[in-house]
Amino acid sequence: MVALLVDDTGGDPMTKQRWVRLSLKRLGQLLAQRGHAIDPKTVRRLLHKLKYSLKANRKRFTGPPHPDRDRQFRYIAHQKRRFLKAGRPVISVDTKKKELIGNFQQDGQTWCHEADEVNAYDFLSDAEGRATPYGIYLVQHDRGYVYVGESADTPEFAVDAIVSWWKSHGRRRFPDATKLLILADSGGSNGCRPRMWKRQLQERLADAFNLEVTVCHYPRGGSKWNPIEHRLFSFISINWAGKPLRSWLILLGYIQDTRTETGLQVKAVLLRGNYERGLKVTDHEMRKLRLRRHKTCPSWNYTIRPRQGVSGAAKG
Repeated sequence: MVALLVDDTGGDPMTKQRWVRLSLKRLGQLLAQRGHAIDPKTVRRLLHKLKYSLKANRKRFTGPPHPDRDRQFRYIAHQKRRFLKAGRPVISVDTKKKELIGNFQQDGQTWCHEADEVNAYDFLSDAEGRATPYGIYLVQHDRGYVYVGESADTPEFAVDAIVSWWKSHGRRRFPDATKLLILADSGGSNGCRPRMWKRQLQERLADAFNLEVTVCHYPRGGSKWNPIEHRLFSFISINWAGKPLRSWLILLGYIQDTRTETGLQVKAVLLRGNYERGLKVTDHEMRKLRLRRHKTCPSWNYTIRPRQGVSGAAKG
């Protein structure tokens, strides 16, 4: 066995972990050719004795780091501390992975007498719909709010979710708030590039509620440090692991039932509406925004202030 593996073994020089590129069946065939007829189970046992184990690829590398990566992390921490100390709302936002609604396989395992029978293929045509969960995590109160869309993940949808949260929960918890800090990834519908994201924040949030909105984006590859990822989304995934999301109500129920020992509570709402991709914002429209970029990493940090004569126009 050892002689067979010499030319087909790879390894990690740091961890001493080793792996082979030959399957159990192929190893058994090669051993049989050398006069050792053994079955794949025995091959598996021998590999374990030789310190080999079955492992999958692991996504780990995010590409070369941005030169301002550490600087941005420090700046986000500074902004967060400043807002929290002043008693101002700090929310972490992101879109969770889309989910097919119907009798489809859900990753993970669950305790049950018999395994659920689900569709063999994940075809959208067989689904009741595709859910787009947009999450808002209120950092200082350990509260999660998930707005589930049934259309595209667009900047308009993202801001609709934030506006819905502010009207239903945010301004009730912070009745005297005049400033809001949003922590977001640098990509996606609430990324640092989409102009529509900034325009919607200006019109729907800053102007409508006379609110100064500061946005700090995590650098590329830094989404795992966005609080919503490990304080909300991970627990939702654990809660519905191995359970088919056969209806919209079931999906909403699993989200709302998510709890942690530290006190996390989650609310879920179906956000109906059709959102169109690819809507453009002109240079002229961008110049109308009252947007100030920060001196530190200006492409990732900016504040949008309410415009004079427009404030409160959509407050209802």
